[in-house]
Amino acid sequence: MNFAAPLRRELSVRALQYAQQRRLPHSLSYGEAPAVCFPTVRDDHGNFFPASYRAILADPAWKRRLKKVHTQGRRNLPSSDHGGWRELDSCNSSDALLMNIFCHPTAIRSGAASLLGCEGCARPLFGYRARVPLITGHSDRTEIDMRLGNLLVEAKLTESDFQSASHQVMENYRDFSDVFDSAQLPRTEKKFLCYQLLRNVLAAHALGCSFCVLLDARRPDLLEAWYAVMRAVQPIDLRTRLRVLTWQELASALPRTLQAFLALKYGIDPSM
Repeated sequence: MNFAAPLRRELSVRALQYAQQRRLPHSLSYGEAPAVCFPTVRDDHGNFFPASYRAILADPAWKRRLKKVHTQGRRNLPSSDHGGWRELDSCNSSDALLMNIFCHPTAIRSGAASLLGCEGCARPLFGYRARVPLITGHSDRTEIDMRLGNLLVEAKLTESDFQSASHQVMENYRDFSDVFDSAQLPRTEKKFLCYQLLRNVLAAHALGCSFCVLLDARRPDLLEAWYAVMRAVQPIDLRTRLRVLTWQELASALPRTLQAFLALKYGIDPSM
């Protein structure tokens, strides 16, 4: 069953209502199920909770994250006069959702960090380069969505899956055979599924970190995929550092004003 498409439609409907009720500038992507995208207007952005966005603008590293180019913007969105569309402009962006929460001035102190099992004073690092070791002596340069203290986080919302990689790509990771029982991993004849999860577990192993997948309670398909990967992790100490949390569970520990924003714009209700 396809759980991603209905969630995309729901988020688009919610974002359009949100934009129209507040008279926020927005555009719709082309196609049968258009996504709503919000441009930056002076020091405001319709895709972000105001307090979170002010904090983002005040932090140079966080602000740079806003410039992440929308890879399909030129093809799927109307031309803009604000310097081009960015990935975090989209109502479907899991990175935008992540920053809405963790850039909020009081979200971490309110209890979000304890739910994740990490220290509450840590400053979030977005687009973290974990540099996972390869057998060549070099390292993988792929980004991880967020590092919070000693915790690595992969955030998902409407993405179809966790991507895939060829057997050769995965076997080029130095610790692949030590960390995983490859026979138990979700795979096809030529590819390992859930590549992003495999890579991030390897990063947690190499760095001595914990790793958490943040996903939506409306995505049981992603939850099942994560459990399939966890079952194949061989080191017991590493397995105990792996966890999963839904946005809905996380929302229960957030400030009430931020909870209300998430419920309205994303349908993320702590009671789910």
